[in-house]
Amino acid sequence: MNFKALKFPNTKNSDLLGTLRIRVKEYFDTKKIARYGDSSMVWKTVFMISLYFIPYILMLTGIVANVWGILGLWLLMGFGMAGIGLSIMHDANHGSYSKNENVNKYLGYLINLIGGSSVNWKIQHNVLHHSFTNIDGFDEDISIGKILRFSPHQKRYKVHRIQHYYAWFFYCFMTLNWIVSKDFMQLFRYRQMGLLKGQSRSFSALLTELILSKLFYVFCFIVLPVVLLPVPWWQTLIFFFVMHAVASLIVGIIFQCAHVMPTSEFPLPDDKGYLENNFTIHQILTTANFSPGNKLFSWFIGGLNYQIEHHLFPNICHIHYRAISAIVKKTTAEFGIPYNVHSNFFKAVKNHLIMLRDLGRYDDLSKC
Repeated sequence: MNFKALKFPNTKNSDLLGTLRIRVKEYFDTKKIARYGDSSMVWKTVFMISLYFIPYILMLTGIVANVWGILGLWLLMGFGMAGIGLSIMHDANHGSYSKNENVNKYLGYLINLIGGSSVNWKIQHNVLHHSFTNIDGFDEDISIGKILRFSPHQKRYKVHRIQHYYAWFFYCFMTLNWIVSKDFMQLFRYRQMGLLKGQSRSFSALLTELILSKLFYVFCFIVLPVVLLPVPWWQTLIFFFVMHAVASLIVGIIFQCAHVMPTSEFPLPDDKGYLENNFTIHQILTTANFSPGNKLFSWFIGGLNYQIEHHLFPNICHIHYRAISAIVKKTTAEFGIPYNVHSNFFKAVKNHLIMLRDLGRYDDLSKC
């Protein structure tokens, strides 16, 4: 995997990004607001963290002792996990939550409190996914093993014919996979790929941090509940899995509906390493928006239904995506670039299901 060999041409519609940047800057200048979060982000942060930790406290202190009540609290924690990941940690690790780098840094570490790794996430998401969106072999978001086929350029196996049925089950294991193996495998792989050089810490320090954070997480969210909750240990483990399944399913569907869609392109470089489109157009054509009219839904998922805006301006806080989407849509139309939007969440999920089905049935989607 040679990242330096990939090249985005600077010819076709090369002034699109410049035009977008000028118009978006004018929007912020006219409104006299910053591109970062505001007080609404602070209140959202308080809400999402509370949604995760208050049920946890209510369980461990014995205030809620009924088995069904405890299960309900684990379910709420699952939504809190998803909310923290989509609405807080995501912006913080992109540096768009606050102009204060320390605020972004420490809020970015919230992912460690829901079982992940801030360092690995920033490499996989910020570096690999945002730089090489939907490029097979480079974007790890579409390369998750043989069990699921997310790109027409990946080998198709017989089992993929029914992947549109079983994919949802595997989506439920995403965050659990962080804890068990993925983060450790990624850290070793990223060292081999030379992607840890910009972390200002040695590999041994990063590995030590990862081990300690995993041990702390397991102690807080498995050991303590097993010891303190008035239910059998095996029920606690089931409830722990339910929490992760809820969070994983939410996060998995949100991200896959933004990229693994019938409207999305999956480009490959030519023999010289050049891709067909420049970086800006590439981001637009490999991405899709959905459910733009649902404000509450957009609030909970951190504006990631405006995925086009996020990929074009990852350094802008998600609370501004709805406003700048009108600018992006108008500008792309002027340049003759498709702006793919799925009208609501259920249509987006349906279209993702159709994409999974077609990827499982056909080697070449153009022949569908």
